[in-house]
Amino acid sequence: MATDNNPVWFISGCSTGFGRELAQQTIARGFNVVVTARDTAKVADLVAGHSNALAVTLDVTRAESIDSAVKAALEKFGTLDVLVNNAGYGYQSSVEEAEEQAIRDQFDANVFGLFALTRAVLPVMRQQRRGHIINITSVAGLIGFASSGYYSASKHAVEGWSDALALETASLGIHVTCVEPGPFRTDWAGRSLHQTPSRLPEYAETAAARMKATSENSGTQKGDPARAAQAMIAITEHATPPRHLVLGAWGYDAVTAKLKARLAQIEAWKQTAVETDFPE
Repeated sequence: MATDNNPVWFISGCSTGFGRELAQQTIARGFNVVVTARDTAKVADLVAGHSNALAVTLDVTRAESIDSAVKAALEKFGTLDVLVNNAGYGYQSSVEEAEEQAIRDQFDANVFGLFALTRAVLPVMRQQRRGHIINITSVAGLIGFASSGYYSASKHAVEGWSDALALETASLGIHVTCVEPGPFRTDWAGRSLHQTPSRLPEYAETAAARMKATSENSGTQKGDPARAAQAMIAITEHATPPRHLVLGAWGYDAVTAKLKARLAQIEAWKQTAVETDFPE
């Protein structure tokens, strides 16, 4: 069973990136950690020699895989204290040229799989009246970018859903945080990225240009995954963790500028908004 000193973490998508870094750091701290991946061979090195770590096969797009993984976690550690919904990937295309199956696959992994895994863990947290759910979204969950329409839509969906989840679980002692990274030096923009090339000249300077820049900048991003993992661990130890945690200077600047501009526009149209009510 968990104590304050060795909480039980369940992390999806530990093969690379944030998931792998989080697994390494939480295991090193002596936490009990369920390390998951579609192929456990890719995380075997993380758990080797650590009695406080368990590698479990997990494909978030398959209900039976989710059920099996959560069951294995509970059999090993007896409870779950922190769920990190990290599994997912990026997809870039222009909105017009996107492929239907690619769009649906994106939502299965980034949205529906995240929803299903959370539902599987919630009964444990609800019954014990404690827990912390961390959803790795993106700056794109707060801002739409050219070429990332469907990826952004998937992350916006998780953000809105997390608002509702936070309201429903606050009285149960369950915290909900969305972590919104900007560009970080992970595989997101490298081998993990799915793209449908834009071939229409009308999108050459928007979607196509951004896809090219994303690929070219892979490996040189300012964001440090190790420091991101440290920040995520830190919020779970805070009495009042944030609902939003934007990571990276670029992300912080982009999000705050966008939200200020959005609020200014909404306020500028206040009169039109209030005049749509029935007259008193």
